[in-house]
Amino acid sequence: MKVAIVEDEYLASSYLKSILEQQDILPITEISVLKSVKEAVIFFSENKVDLAFMDIHLGDGKSLEIFEKTIIACPVIFITAYDSYAISVFKHFTIDYLLKPFEESELIEALHKFKKIKDSFNSDSTLQSLVAIENPESNKIQRHFLVNHGYKLISINESEITYFAATGKHLFIYLKSGNSYLYNSTITDIINSLDPFHFFKINRKYIVHRNCIKEVVKHSHQKVELILTVPSVENDPIFISKKEIHNFKNWLDQ
Repeated sequence: MKVAIVEDEYLASSYLKSILEQQDILPITEISVLKSVKEAVIFFSENKVDLAFMDIHLGDGKSLEIFEKTIIACPVIFITAYDSYAISVFKHFTIDYLLKPFEESELIEALHKFKKIKDSFNSDSTLQSLVAIENPESNKIQRHFLVNHGYKLISINESEITYFAATGKHLFIYLKSGNSYLYNSTITDIINSLDPFHFFKINRKYIVHRNCIKEVVKHSHQKVELILTVPSVENDPIFISKKEIHNFKNWLDQ
């Protein structure tokens, strides 16, 4: 398999490359080291790799620019020195991250994780993570949600919410109290405003709060059901999307 390292610090890229050359977890046949956004854009436009390691900030720009200028379809393990908020985003959306300075054991663990999930990798998640980190607006977590109730306006605190559910073209907020309210948004839009530590989009219909999860039932490797502390919409069983099962497990493990 082929690997690309996008890192502008010589010592960091050399350290990473040396470990990859010595490990026996993955049969790596070729390692390409790219030192800038410009080099990476040209490389990924002309080549395909099976796995990429990528620093967030490079000498001539940010790694987000690479994704905006070319298509990267392989899994990416990010190399970062970001804070705890960013780390929670990476855990939510990507296969793994390495926090500088990282130990060899951490890299080995990341390789094992890649080996397990490489076949179910979703490339959209990588871009989502970078947008969440690099876009200042996306870092503004929404804590209160204004809804209509008759002639009144009610401000709902995030701690009161058990889950968001999409029904047809409408989005509803369900509370611990058992009440539910129509909310003027969509599943796709609202997930970018929520705290990624507390909320997870398990499928196209549901975003759940971690505190409302009562049980996780594994029917099979690709069929996992959530039992909530409150009734689901129409009391139907709730299943995690197959492509989100791995990310969901990482999220629960935070």
